[in-house]
Amino acid sequence: MQNHSTASSPPVARAQPAAELIDIGVNLAHDSYDADREAVITRARGAGVTQMIVTGSGFASTVGAIALARQHPGGLFATAGVHPHHAGELSGARVAELEELARQPEVVAVGECGLDYFRNLSPRETQREAFHRQLELAARVGKPVFLHQRDAHADFAAILREHAARWRGVAHCFTGTAEELGCYLQLGLAIGITGWICDERRGAHLGALMPQIPAERLLLETDGPYLLPRDLRPKPASRRNEPAYLPQIAAAVARARGETVQYVSRSSTGAARALFQLPEAPAQSVLRS
Repeated sequence: MQNHSTASSPPVARAQPAAELIDIGVNLAHDSYDADREAVITRARGAGVTQMIVTGSGFASTVGAIALARQHPGGLFATAGVHPHHAGELSGARVAELEELARQPEVVAVGECGLDYFRNLSPRETQREAFHRQLELAARVGKPVFLHQRDAHADFAAILREHAARWRGVAHCFTGTAEELGCYLQLGLAIGITGWICDERRGAHLGALMPQIPAERLLLETDGPYLLPRDLRPKPASRRNEPAYLPQIAAAVARARGETVQYVSRSSTGAARALFQLPEAPAQSVLRS
């Protein structure tokens, strides 16, 4: 996905959610947030997003994610991992370095890790080796996995099964088929839903799948700065996504499930806290009615 301009006007004010939300995947260390990162965090809190998990997708972004979490204790958390695009970073000599990062108290999951055969920015064998190493690492440190899969379902599922019958973790940014969803649920994974569900061109099929996800395994994420919800009205001046737009995703999921936004907000927040062992949000981050 292309980089987004760092110049971004504040989002148009939107209706406040009836319950707090947790964004379980935002690339907040991305350089598109450099000019206004603190304002992004403030806007998220104003929209009811009281906690966020900052994605580590390589060594540099993992270090950045941990630094952000330390600056906002109890509000921001981090993952530690190497995305399949960067699988070559995870040589055997660097596994210990990643393990040291993964053991930091601010880190709540290992990843973003997995397989991506759509772009093949790393050789497939290198991707598979890095994936094996990170699953082994997650088992050693006792933390869940934050998983990426694109056009690689068969190998992805086979590797997960090779390591364990059931996994504590989340299939991040799920955009797949009913068959893939059933497989991930059988493996014990939670399912992360992004603004892809708001895209009438690519995500229309997801609506019918939403009722199949148990509430205790349905998580919400923006994957910002990517995947700006296409149904935002009025459209933001910038194409950059940010956590303040998470209520738009919650509303789309609620419509597809025939549930209230309040219910989806509360259930997804509870599911995120349970999976990642998050504390309650700091008092200053919780909206008061």
